[in-house]
Amino acid sequence: MLTRLADFLHSNRRRVLLAAVLGAIVCGAAGAGVASELSPYGANDPATQSVQATKRFEAAAGRQLDPGIVALVSSGDVRAPAAQLRIEQVANQLRAQPAVARVASFLDTRDPAMVARDGRASYVLAYFKPLSDKRLEDEARKIEGDFAAQHDVKLGGQAIANAQANTQVSHDLAHAELLAFPVIFLLSLLFFRSLVAALLPPLLGGLAIVATFFALRIVAGFVDISVFALNLVTGLGLGLAIDYSLFIVSRYREEAARGGFDVQALRRTLQTAGRTIVFSSLTVAAAIASLAIFPQRFLYSMGIAGALVALLAAALALVVLPALLAVLGPRVNALAPKRLQRAAGRDARPAQSGAWYRLSRFVMRRPGPIAALSAAFLIALGIPFTGIKFVTVSASALPPSASARQVDDVLRTQFPPNRTAPLQVVLGAPAGSRDARALALRLRTLPGAAAVSAPEPAATNLSLIEVAPAQPPLSDASQHLLSAVRSIHPPIYLGVAGQTAAFVDLEHSLGAHLPLVLTVIIAATLIVLFLFTGSVVLPVKAVVMNALSLSAVFGLLVLIFQEGNLEGLLGYTSLGALDATQPIFLAAVAFGLATDYGVFLLSRIKEAHDAGAGDSEAVAIGLERTGRIVTAAALLFAVAIGAFATSQLVFIKELGLGTALAVLIDATIVRALLVPSLMELLGKWNWWAPAPLRRLHQRIGLREHGHDTPLGEASLTPQPSGS
Repeated sequence: MLTRLADFLHSNRRRVLLAAVLGAIVCGAAGAGVASELSPYGANDPATQSVQATKRFEAAAGRQLDPGIVALVSSGDVRAPAAQLRIEQVANQLRAQPAVARVASFLDTRDPAMVARDGRASYVLAYFKPLSDKRLEDEARKIEGDFAAQHDVKLGGQAIANAQANTQVSHDLAHAELLAFPVIFLLSLLFFRSLVAALLPPLLGGLAIVATFFALRIVAGFVDISVFALNLVTGLGLGLAIDYSLFIVSRYREEAARGGFDVQALRRTLQTAGRTIVFSSLTVAAAIASLAIFPQRFLYSMGIAGALVALLAAALALVVLPALLAVLGPRVNALAPKRLQRAAGRDARPAQSGAWYRLSRFVMRRPGPIAALSAAFLIALGIPFTGIKFVTVSASALPPSASARQVDDVLRTQFPPNRTAPLQVVLGAPAGSRDARALALRLRTLPGAAAVSAPEPAATNLSLIEVAPAQPPLSDASQHLLSAVRSIHPPIYLGVAGQTAAFVDLEHSLGAHLPLVLTVIIAATLIVLFLFTGSVVLPVKAVVMNALSLSAVFGLLVLIFQEGNLEGLLGYTSLGALDATQPIFLAAVAFGLATDYGVFLLSRIKEAHDAGAGDSEAVAIGLERTGRIVTAAALLFAVAIGAFATSQLVFIKELGLGTALAVLIDATIVRALLVPSLMELLGKWNWWAPAPLRRLHQRIGLREHGHDTPLGEASLTPQPSGS
């Protein structure tokens, strides 16, 4: 199939490139405004009690349960008539908004908790009508614009925080691209050895990104997609484009050095590197697509977007890039300094005495100590992970310049605690009923409750009681208070919502879905690597090594973000914990990428092994053929996605730095040290599989009919795995 594809692309190369240009124009025009079509972060599971209680209240009361806007009014002494007039003006302006269902101020409630401790500020709460998250964000932006010139009013609340976070994401996305592309181009010039070849990864990455943006715009018409998926699309699209470009171009040069820049070189490239990319992209897509199992918008959006960009990047690498190489021919090496031309020539004729060959031989002379030391180092890095703590995204994750962050800081420091982040007890009884009054009295006796409101009517048979915790919403004390409230079982409906309840439900939901997600990721890795190698040992070993490198990444993230060790360098304020969704997201992405690099290496090891090389020699040849490519790809990928460490949002920093660390650890410690040492220790057992599985692999497994042999001559007949 790939041979026929190569022939078609070589014969129709200019038509294919013209179609690619037209497709890029269409996708770019249609997908340019995709950010405006996407939804906020989204970490709720619709099946949890907090979400169900919220929906029940909103359906009955005709308004949202949480105040979407908290307008902080700093107009002097709240007891003065002028200040009260100003508060009333702000409240009336909010009441005039068509999307606002209810407004509450100190003048309405006379609640002293709505006045700052110094008496010179108060806040007004605005509750939206039940709206979709996208509509809610649009309305929040409109109101934010209406108040922009009123310097004595700062807007906060969840709706404003979401709108400001989405704006920040768009800004950070552009900034990361502006930062990453020049660096990637310069590094590409070094690694690809010519100006022409160096332009290919950014070109392919740009095509993958605009194509995925277009696809996401279509998907967003049917499914709510989080705007944060765009960060993943940009970083992963560029990174995978670099990986696949390096692999295709280096193999094309290698084949052309043997027989010239003709259709045969293109055929051999797609038969070998092309097949590897097919399996690699399927692994990455399957691993990241596993996130779609989660019901949380942020995670399933990452799963959908990640799978799309992985498959589109591979499709472009298998169609557009070969067509472009067929047009360029020897000009792919053009515009290169003589030093890089000589290096490109050496790369195209890999010897068995290069640096990576010597390194693998050094490692395999001491396999036991090197494997033990490498594993011990990764385990040591992972030890801090045992003390991980979690938070969820809130206004505190925004940069200090954001008004929602400023309002949140003032509410926490200058007002009675947690009045705008209470436990919200939805009760299936009228506000004046005996059951509602009895429950309010009981709630006031619970330890950790700072204040309990009187039952507030929501509908004929529904009421709301707000319980303000004495400690911060996500603290252990507030979670114990939530548990105490939920342990009450009156004869009527009782559901608890609010920030604390949403966080506890999030952790429970993630824990409930995690086993299935991990099963999918591990199964995909085992199946792809078995089909690739015919071995059951190599896939299991890959899973264990991936787990080791992941634990090291998580440990480093705890040290950096939870403990705040690099606050000054990275420009953030530690929240004392990691976002609860980040380890799961990183596990899926890092597992897929680690297998991606593993497939690159194992493809050349197996190619040499099938061509007759001994076990140790095959490993040395494979590492020599791929060592420079994988290291270069990892470094370029780390730059592409690590650029998000410059984001003003701390959890986007975690995403970018965590993925970059995972890629770099895997491409260095794992591929350079652990893989060759363990393969040497296992010897012929690397290729072992039970007889039924060997026969299955012979029927459906992957065979790369490459040119690698110990001496560099034409390939020999492939030997069955396990031989």
